[in-house]
Amino acid sequence: MIVDALRTAGSYDVMVVDQASGLARRVAEAAPDLVLVDLRSPSRDMIEDLALASAPLQRPVALFVDESEDGLAETAIEAGLSAYVVAGLTAERIKPVLDAATARFGMIQRMRAELEATRRALEERKVIDRAKGLLMKARGVSEDEAYALLRRAAMSQNKRIPDVAQALVTAADLLG
Repeated sequence: MIVDALRTAGSYDVMVVDQASGLARRVAEAAPDLVLVDLRSPSRDMIEDLALASAPLQRPVALFVDESEDGLAETAIEAGLSAYVVAGLTAERIKPVLDAATARFGMIQRMRAELEATRRALEERKVIDRAKGLLMKARGVSEDEAYALLRRAAMSQNKRIPDVAQALVTAADLLG
């Protein structure tokens, strides 16, 4: 039903994998835009295996199941699946479910990228503060003057301030 509904809904290139063994390899070879899995009754281990198989591809995964145990939907979402649909699947619902899974995946990817950028900025800020402290102590200058020294060094070397700060901190660690 899923394959027929996808072919009716648009120009989808559908590849059916009917065995769980070798799933990760086959998914990696196909490099799909979206992974759909149709199971009768999944287990926690099966959900974790599916998450491991699809995680390196960074693709949305929608899991369609006939029956589910308590807590499996939460396990599926925590494992990184984009949709977990239990019973009552009709051909008319497949495309909206896939659209929602794709949108949710995109939102999660944006949030992950923002989180990583925030973490990186925080780490850079820590390194800059440490470098400023080293300069303040070694040169007897104020915090603003220390930052100005870092900025001038970065401009003269055509590097980013965090990179110059990291080099200073690394040198200080080697000399200290």
